[in-house]
Amino acid sequence: RDDWEEVQNYISAMNEAVKMLHTLPFSSRLIKQTHKILLQGVRGEHKLPGEYRSSQNWIGGASINDAVFIPPVHTSINELMSDIEKFANDELNPLPDLLKIALIHYQFETIHPFLDGNGRVGRLLITLYLVSKGILKQPILYLSDFFERNRMLYYDNLMRARTHNDLTQWCKFFLAGVIETAQNGVKTFDGILQLQKITEEKIRNLGVRSHDAQKVIDYLYTKLVIDAGIVGKITEKSPASVYKLISVLEELQIIKEVTGSQRGRLYIFKDYLALFNKNN
Repeated sequence: RDDWEEVQNYISAMNEAVKMLHTLPFSSRLIKQTHKILLQGVRGEHKLPGEYRSSQNWIGGASINDAVFIPPVHTSINELMSDIEKFANDELNPLPDLLKIALIHYQFETIHPFLDGNGRVGRLLITLYLVSKGILKQPILYLSDFFERNRMLYYDNLMRARTHNDLTQWCKFFLAGVIETAQNGVKTFDGILQLQKITEEKIRNLGVRSHDAQKVIDYLYTKLVIDAGIVGKITEKSPASVYKLISVLEELQIIKEVTGSQRGRLYIFKDYLALFNKNN
């Protein structure tokens, strides 16, 4: 359940951040607000969500004495993050935006400005920056899976950039991730179009429930996870009708219960999720 809550927070944080881009530049204020949403009710929720750290942290090792890397002292964070903000919004800088966000991500992860959630925020900022520059119309490019599948290379390239000033290799790795993720994204989009047709066909013969079923499916395309309470709000139907609709959608193999418990049950849009697992 914790993992699903983190996924929900990630989606909420991204959606809220994209809205904020209408009135805010890519900035510390935007980054802090995004961090605050990401950590609501999940791991790290008691570690100053929405605020830069006020103490020293470290990466790897049980203590700072055997740390793999020690980020800059906390008193320098505001200045360092201000430098990132200026670099991100410098329209006179001729560097292509994909290389700029590669460097921004590297700098952010090196500064490690928060006590917790730096990885989650850092990955989200990649997509957010590309949206802010108009390269993406929607937040649909996520490098998280590429970084996770190439976890050792990801950390090795970050560390090599820090210790050997080898930003070239880091940028090559980052751009390889963008290319692979974009190619997989095209396949996923084609799969979504096919899934829409298949799902519409499945619910076509549900009679009076077809309209409510479509409402639930439309919601799942944006949130992926649902529970009985949300189905009730979406359909405005009685609890009995809600549970019957959920049962029908389970029988049609559109949704799948994932907690295995009798209370607080969560359902995922299983074929939609499978598309992302398949193409990543």
